[in-house]
Amino acid sequence: MTLKNRISLLVSLLFTILFGLASTVIFVLYSNFRKEEFRDRLEIKALSNIKLLVNVKEVDDQLLKMIDQNTINKLYDEKTLVFDSHYKLIYSSIDDAKINWSVEDLKYLKKHKTFFKQQGDYEVYGVFYDTKDKDFYALISATDDYGKRKLLFLRYTLVISYIFFTCICWVLTSFMVKKAMNPLSIFHQKIKNINENNLDTRVQSKSNKNEIDLIANEFNFMMDRIEISYQKQKEFTAHASHELRTPLSRITSQIENVISDSSTSDKGKTFLKTILSDVNQLTELITSLLILSKIDNKNHENNEVQRMDEILFSAIENLNKSFPDFVILFEMEESDNLDLALEIKGNKNLLEIAISNVLKNACLYSDNKQAKVKIKTNEGHLVISVSNTGNTLTENEQKNLFQPFMRGKNAKATSGFGLGLRIVQRILTLHNSTITYSVPERNINLFQLFFH
Repeated sequence: MTLKNRISLLVSLLFTILFGLASTVIFVLYSNFRKEEFRDRLEIKALSNIKLLVNVKEVDDQLLKMIDQNTINKLYDEKTLVFDSHYKLIYSSIDDAKINWSVEDLKYLKKHKTFFKQQGDYEVYGVFYDTKDKDFYALISATDDYGKRKLLFLRYTLVISYIFFTCICWVLTSFMVKKAMNPLSIFHQKIKNINENNLDTRVQSKSNKNEIDLIANEFNFMMDRIEISYQKQKEFTAHASHELRTPLSRITSQIENVISDSSTSDKGKTFLKTILSDVNQLTELITSLLILSKIDNKNHENNEVQRMDEILFSAIENLNKSFPDFVILFEMEESDNLDLALEIKGNKNLLEIAISNVLKNACLYSDNKQAKVKIKTNEGHLVISVSNTGNTLTENEQKNLFQPFMRGKNAKATSGFGLGLRIVQRILTLHNSTITYSVPERNINLFQLFFH
């Protein structure tokens, strides 16, 4: 999970939990408030009935029933019972509702003065009233439909609000976090595209107050140091290769002169030819290192349009000079946009080196001194395929095929240094192109160059 999604999830979950807790607390508090309020109403009603019976002589139980029947504050399904000190019922309201009571309840009232409990859908309140002459007990039961409707409305309101605002929170949090983390996404895209060919890439920062900008500044400082170190390394390789080529050229010239001298014995010539072969390999290695050190975006502008078929024919011609016995079978697949696809912007010398290295690789590792070159288009892009028969690479070898100095098991009897394909990949990367290796059939090596 990305950091952006993790922050969005954590913030949304935090809001969801807090809003849920707040809604639950509100509902519980209001539910308790309703119970207390209803309890107070029952208490007032019970005490009023007792006081009317005790203190007002003109009021008897029949008159009290009429008062109850016509009172403005009549409760829903109200039932009132009043008992004297001997637990005798002296008043019962006219309702059909029932109160389940026992003498133990009245004794409990005498001891604790009041109680409030739930009986099914009804809530019962009991109160003990003490006078100088007698004791009275009152039980009153009713249902708080009005309060429960308000509580039900509050529950629905809280649930709907919770769902609605939670969804809004998730959407807004995702949007705001995405917007806030957008500089980090840009930073990621910038550094993802950095390679050895564009070490001069820098990430722009607006200020030093933002943490992302601080990271960008430090990253730029690091890239400055890396670029300087890399350039020094390339300069050293280039200078060393250039300086080594001069003495090697003199050694080669002197060996060739000794070999051509008629006074040199045949045994001596054979020995010198072996040395000359080793010197030529060393020269080839130095030339490859020099090419690698010079491949750079800043040193090669790819603005000139080149014809890849012409570069291919030139590479084949040069290869035939070194390997006259090698046969190249050429095939070109006709298509409407082939002429346009053959035109590639790039450096002619580098592209010819890349094609030559692929062809030379096919020549060296072919078991019948033949290779097949095919030019075709794929979705408007140029594809050059070079295939030959011979020993193929294993899956592990294929993963590291384009790494420097990498050579497979099939290269044991072939001289080389494992830099040719690395040079090809670097040149194609410079031209926004790619190269792949595959084994379509048994003992078939296939290289495909894709030019975009």
